[in-house]
Amino acid sequence: MACAGRRCAQPGRGLADRRPLLAADPSISIATIAAEAGVDRRTVYRRFATREALLVALFNAKLDAGEQVLDEARLMEAPVAVALHRYVELILPVSRQWPVDFGRLESGDDATEERRQRVRSRLDAFVDRLVAEGLLRSDLPPGWGRATLDQLVSLAAHRFPDLEPPQAADLVVDTLLNGIGANVR
Repeated sequence: MACAGRRCAQPGRGLADRRPLLAADPSISIATIAAEAGVDRRTVYRRFATREALLVALFNAKLDAGEQVLDEARLMEAPVAVALHRYVELILPVSRQWPVDFGRLESGDDATEERRQRVRSRLDAFVDRLVAEGLLRSDLPPGWGRATLDQLVSLAAHRFPDLEPPQAADLVVDTLLNGIGANVR
């Protein structure tokens, strides 16, 4: 396919590949996203009536991937340590694929927000399980274990992108459960 003097977007990929732009600047305009994707902004508006519609589509795509990870990790059914490692190993590629931190954004869509809350609740329940089964301390402030897990996953996914998911998961889980001290006795 010839693209006389302009960049061509691969069908189905050009806009999806703009996720890092949104991660860097969540307020980025549709015109900038379209330009970076090599398409006219009218092309974007044909698919997404508004910037908010584009964000809702991205939210839902990331939620789809996150829900699949939660299901495959078997957070409440598998042995807790196995489920933790599986969750981290499976969520790392999702975090890398969808680098936008939706925790700082609201989708503006009630159904999407309800869905996001269900995903958060499932992960919170799993962290509660980690505490109940003695893998995490019970004397920490509420939310500390979950925030630490989230930050370690983000660190592995984005600051160390060359680590393969299995090795990164090993590091995340070991750091979460054992810290980084030398354990000198």
